[in-house]
Amino acid sequence: MPSLADRLKSLGVQIGAQNLAPRQEQFPYPIEKVVGGETLETHYGLTYQVEERYPADHRHGNLGLLCTSPLDALAAWTGDDRLRRLNPHAIAYIDTETTGLSGGTGTYAFMIGIGRFIDEDFQMLQLFMRDPAEEPAQLAALEQYLAPCEALVTFNGKTFDLPLLRTRFTTHGLKPSFSDLAHIDLLHISRRLWRDRLPSRTLGNLEHHILGAQRTEEDVPGWMIPSLYFDYLRSGDARPLRSVFYHNKIDVVSMAALLNCVSGLLDDPSGAALPDQSDLLSIAKFYETVGDTAAAVPLYQECLRRDLAEAQHLEAMLRMAQIYKRAGDDSSAIPLWKQAAFHWSLDAHIELAKAYEHRLHDPATALEWTRAAIQLVTHPSTPVFNQSALLAELEHRRERLERKLAGGYTAVDES
Repeated sequence: MPSLADRLKSLGVQIGAQNLAPRQEQFPYPIEKVVGGETLETHYGLTYQVEERYPADHRHGNLGLLCTSPLDALAAWTGDDRLRRLNPHAIAYIDTETTGLSGGTGTYAFMIGIGRFIDEDFQMLQLFMRDPAEEPAQLAALEQYLAPCEALVTFNGKTFDLPLLRTRFTTHGLKPSFSDLAHIDLLHISRRLWRDRLPSRTLGNLEHHILGAQRTEEDVPGWMIPSLYFDYLRSGDARPLRSVFYHNKIDVVSMAALLNCVSGLLDDPSGAALPDQSDLLSIAKFYETVGDTAAAVPLYQECLRRDLAEAQHLEAMLRMAQIYKRAGDDSSAIPLWKQAAFHWSLDAHIELAKAYEHRLHDPATALEWTRAAIQLVTHPSTPVFNQSALLAELEHRRERLERKLAGGYTAVDES
């Protein structure tokens, strides 16, 4: 008589556990299987980190990652003299991926990407929060990694990343040591250098137009990233986060290449391989902004020698003339204003009228330039802001000069 086991087998029922498939995990695609990394133990618990190294000769687009030029110009820009003597190996590049863009206590930095040079390699480290409970450990790992650093480089970090991280530290009763580090926000200097020729100065646009780098199809738009993380927390499926790790990594690598580019342009603008010739004018304006007119004037002069657009030549002339005017050097300013006036510059006409009336005491020539300015203001092709007010001012100047020349001028008329 067949046994019960034999009868069950004949019905196709599996007996024993030796041939059973292993039990399927609740979350079959955890981050550990999707993105290769390791668990790091801190005194606040465990966090997950992913590391990648780039060799010293790695190029991102047209540039390497190591900053090879002095940062003196950026020290003047930021007002932090510590940058003048900074070793590039002491710089950390940092970017966060967050649960939202509003900031505040309810926003988490679930991924913190940090890059810095260790020995000859650029080490890219990404600290990932598998669960919000791991945040204290993630922040502790960040502190440990930044301990040897003297400066941070971010892209919009002054407004977003660093205030958010400070909030997260404060939430846990911690004080971040990075608050005392020197800081370069590349967004602000990029706006200064390229706002005249690039309609958008996002990091992605700068990668393409300035660095000559191109992201792969693996990238994901930044606006999608918070929802991908929330989906991961709900489902445990980490596969869509591959693109987030790529996005964050390229952001950090691009910042390193961009600092190398910016520092090189500012250190030797005439000899640098400019992404566009018009950038020379932006660099000259940068030096004028930080008060270094000794550097600005030769660059404006170089602009006049190069094949730039007429509007850029005109701007270089007018800015250089204003520098001479502030220095009390009319003999250098007047020829530039006359060149600009030849190109129908209304500002140059007005400056010449003022110079000849008030400083050179030549009312006849001042009147000529004033009348020419009035004709220019009233010409249909001249774009003028607040035309009626400017015209009234010029007519007042004309009347005053005519009285001077007729001998009926009094000191009360001076303006």
